[in-house]
Amino acid sequence: MRTKIKSTCLLISLAALCAMAGAKAADETLPKADAPFGGKIDVSRDKSTPSWPQRTKAHKGAPNVVLILLDDVGFGATSTFGGPTATPELDKLAASGLRYNRFHVNSLCSPTRSSLLSGRNNHQVGFGTVVEGASGYPGYNSIWPKSVVSLPEVLRQNGYSTAAFGKWHNTPVWEVNPAGPFDHWPTALGFDYFYGFLGGADSQWHPRLYRNTIAVEPPEKAGEHYHLTTDLVNDAVKWVHRHDAVAPQKPFFLYFATGATHTPHHVPQDWIDKYKGKFDQGWDKLREESFARQKEFGVIPADAELTPRPAEMPSWDSVPADEKKLLIRQMEVYAGFLAHTDHEVGRLLEEIRSSGHVEDTLVLYIVGDNGASAEGGLDGKDASTLEGKAPPVDERLKQVDDLGSELFLNHYSAAWAWAMNTPFQWTKQVSSHLGGTRDPLIVSWPGHIKEAGSLRTQFQHVNDIAPTIYELAGITFPDVVDGVKQVPLEGSSLAYTFDHPDEASHHKIQYFEMLGNRGIYKDGWWAGSRNLLPWQSGSIELWEKSTPENNPWELYNLNVDYSQAHNLAAQNPEKLKEMVALFDSEARRNQVYPLVPHKLPPPSPSGDITSFTYRTGVERIPAASAPRLVGRAYRITADVDVPASGAEGVILAQGGRYGGFSLFVKDGRVSYEVNAFGNQGGTIVSSAPLPPGKDRIEIDFTPLEKPGLKDPWPGRAATPGSARMSINGTAAGETSIANFGSYYYETLDIGLDLGTAVSSSYSSPFAFTGTIEKVKVDLL
Repeated sequence: MRTKIKSTCLLISLAALCAMAGAKAADETLPKADAPFGGKIDVSRDKSTPSWPQRTKAHKGAPNVVLILLDDVGFGATSTFGGPTATPELDKLAASGLRYNRFHVNSLCSPTRSSLLSGRNNHQVGFGTVVEGASGYPGYNSIWPKSVVSLPEVLRQNGYSTAAFGKWHNTPVWEVNPAGPFDHWPTALGFDYFYGFLGGADSQWHPRLYRNTIAVEPPEKAGEHYHLTTDLVNDAVKWVHRHDAVAPQKPFFLYFATGATHTPHHVPQDWIDKYKGKFDQGWDKLREESFARQKEFGVIPADAELTPRPAEMPSWDSVPADEKKLLIRQMEVYAGFLAHTDHEVGRLLEEIRSSGHVEDTLVLYIVGDNGASAEGGLDGKDASTLEGKAPPVDERLKQVDDLGSELFLNHYSAAWAWAMNTPFQWTKQVSSHLGGTRDPLIVSWPGHIKEAGSLRTQFQHVNDIAPTIYELAGITFPDVVDGVKQVPLEGSSLAYTFDHPDEASHHKIQYFEMLGNRGIYKDGWWAGSRNLLPWQSGSIELWEKSTPENNPWELYNLNVDYSQAHNLAAQNPEKLKEMVALFDSEARRNQVYPLVPHKLPPPSPSGDITSFTYRTGVERIPAASAPRLVGRAYRITADVDVPASGAEGVILAQGGRYGGFSLFVKDGRVSYEVNAFGNQGGTIVSSAPLPPGKDRIEIDFTPLEKPGLKDPWPGRAATPGSARMSINGTAAGETSIANFGSYYYETLDIGLDLGTAVSSSYSSPFAFTGTIEKVKVDLL
């Protein structure tokens, strides 16, 4: 008997070992091994047969994939989902495909993008927050790990052409510079081609653009028919045409992520004009109107309830009449911006279709990387004082018609954002509630989706997109890439929903966390705990004082309460306890802790260097890679050679219209000017002309106080001070500086001022017409 048991155990062990060996043999590894030589080699060439190495080919029938992601668009913003902004192109796409009304994102830009392009949870990729808020913990360092291969890289190594256009926002800020390293840029994370911007936001009129890893200027000047979204579409269309001209047999993956509709809300005037008078009823009434349309269109259940306005936001009726004029204009601009975006994305899709790509092309359109943004605060943002605060309403109204133009980095009121998230509570950043985490998804694949125009209601998450594409492209997800064992996929394919509208969701559990706002979903139940208000998260003092782990939790049964209208925490404490414990388990598994890490200065590419030397040709250096002057005494030393006929132009500039400083020559005299939030913060004009020949210009700045770590970000913790100018060793002027260090939205440039001009005394780029031998910046 014992012998029989032994034999049985041996057979089981052998079977197990064989199974393990089989499983090991089945492991998918990238890059794929080179195929053996398929020809014949002999000493004699006449007896030899050549054979070219074959590149990996995509599976037969693998579709082209167009993945579209808009920015800061709420669930209830578009007409497709009952909102006030006409989006006929999105309507058209929805009619050819499926609408998803329980699709979820991560409530902030970089985190959503990291999940979208990896199929993992955002903290697993190092994006517990936006790249600008990175800190030295694995879940928050913004350093995409090698153990998390990207979607485009897997597609590329399986025979796809890949390209990305628009906003990236997944490269560490200290690596965004001409020296790199470039291993966390789009072209190192699977994209053959990239055209767009790397930060979280950019001007639609004067963007800071990169083509692959090289900084480039927009093809046209603002005011001459240029707009960033239009430019991105034009470039994407060219890329598709080039691809089809050379490799029409290869499928392509096109990732199109607009900067729209993130602040600044920049849009041509004729689009704003379309919405004149459309929002005079205010946000409370607007929300009721959108809610009624949502039920009429069937994009929310008939028994869904409209959640009430938060106590922290004012009622429309309580707003003074003059202020209403400003707030109405803000919403008109936003609606025009979204409508313009819809038009341009529609133009992209039509160009792709007209190129012959219809039934061979899968379109996944995510209408927002988070809920609508309340980061504009209760009053919205446009003009600023020297201190960075909003001027009185009557002053702002004088320039109200300029909202949407290049003059402002404008944003609408938080209450409008709340209305754009109808019927849910809260907004962008707030992971504890659906207003921050639920956005529309449209999937279109003509000839493959039979119930075109219908609705899907399964719970889905942005990390489901990559597994969906892998399934439809016939790709096995790799276990090992470049010798590195891979973190498994967290998401699950949603392809089953195409033909099984009533099948239960395959996505059973999902945590959410952002800035201390926590959420956890399991089988229709949701628990959430809210931390800072969206317009408070920029305050270092409030950030450091926040204790999110002590905030109360709420509980919702989304199976019967679509909009999170009924908090069941008091009625069902045991379920709440279970959900909170589940969040803690998921948080520990996914590198979520510590909650709201302390804000510290990011690594500097230059290390501890305090002396920087620049020469002609140095351009487009972002603030995080430039000398960190805020709160420091510093000296600028410029050695220039002026021809006998004189010279003019910018020697050094950092920033632009919205804040910065510039050293330039105009009308023969040297000027040093500081711009604080769009206001002149102090100017020196040399007492004597700059003489021909070799000259040395020195600027010494001394701050009156040091901000320490109140705000570690370069260009945000402004301080007053004094500045002195000397030319060839002789004093040439001095002045007090009311506010040095206001937000450097733009870059450092030598020999010209790219983007918008720091000073109203000249127009960009105002290149220096003499010779710049070198410019030194010393931190004292």
